Amino acid sequence: MAKQEKPLMGEALVKEVCRRIRVARSYWDAHNNAACRGERERALALYDTLTQEQKEKIPQQLRVWLRYRSEKCFSAHRTPPKSKRQPKI
Repeated sequence: MAKQEKPLMGEALVKEVCRRIRVARSYWDAHNNAACRGERERALALYDTLTQEQKEKIPQQLRVWLRYRSEKCFSAHRTPPKSKRQPKI
């Protein structure tokens, strides 16, 4: 996928944050934790660029999931995922 030439601004940025949170939640519901982790990090990075007024435009259910619900499994205090499973000998 090609990189965007212009950074998102205003309503487009808010819509993109909402979209990314919804995609992360769908990965979460499908138990695809690796994809969820990556999408959540992208959503969180965009969310942190929003102003307070823009953050209020994001539905509360999405904000709660992004900030608190997923912190339970994806925060820094959790054990990181393993790269590959070792075969039993």
